[in-house]
Amino acid sequence: MEQIILGLMIPFIGTTAGAGCVFFLKNAIRPLVQKALLGFASGVMIAASVWSLLIPAMDMSEEMGRLAFLPAAAGFLFGIAFLLILDRVIPHLHLDSDQPEGPNKSLKKSTMLVLAVTLHNIPEGMAVGVTLAGLLTESGEIAAAGALALSLGIAIQNFPEGAIISLPLKETSGRGKAFLYGLLSGIVEPIGGAAMLLLSGFLGPALPYLLAFAAGAMVYVVVEELIPESAEGDHSNIGTIGFAVGFVCMMILDVALG
Repeated sequence: MEQIILGLMIPFIGTTAGAGCVFFLKNAIRPLVQKALLGFASGVMIAASVWSLLIPAMDMSEEMGRLAFLPAAAGFLFGIAFLLILDRVIPHLHLDSDQPEGPNKSLKKSTMLVLAVTLHNIPEGMAVGVTLAGLLTESGEIAAAGALALSLGIAIQNFPEGAIISLPLKETSGRGKAFLYGLLSGIVEPIGGAAMLLLSGFLGPALPYLLAFAAGAMVYVVVEELIPESAEGDHSNIGTIGFAVGFVCMMILDVALG
């Protein structure tokens, strides 16, 4: 049980630590650094989706023979559809954008910025939760070290996300509120992870679908938001380099610890 609680909380700790940068840094993160960090986060999430979610989902479906890809493919597409729906129904505002998205555009800018990052964090919490659920099944496809690697990888990429959301809000909202906003954007991760744990308890045979579902949700965030933001303007190659570094780091973590 301690492993489960730790696994759920590690990503949230990463976000909280990043949000705490408002107490130590005077200015917002420079654009080039922000591009590199967004690229890094993208690489971590794509690598985690492949090694920690999609491959275990297919391994769990080996008894289906050549059709072992079906649960992974179906779950992946449902994950994409789920985030597409959330993107349409939740009002939010992306960094460096003045055009809100979603149905209700009368919310404060700070609130919509937090909601945008919260959308990023929902699939990450789901991914951690469903991986920990796979660990509890003792099927052998997901090891404790592999689940820990996923939590650590997401926590590493959550650190810059927490800073990126909190630092721009420091000037308008003050350090305390800016930190609180960053913290609140990450609280959805342990909540989402716990929800996936409970859901998997009732839908044990659906675990491969749930793993792929979380992968699809994470890939949607990367393709729809993180990569475009890292490629905007000049020096888009910085985001590409960050992506490569993040991908390799997460791959090493998963293979070495898994």
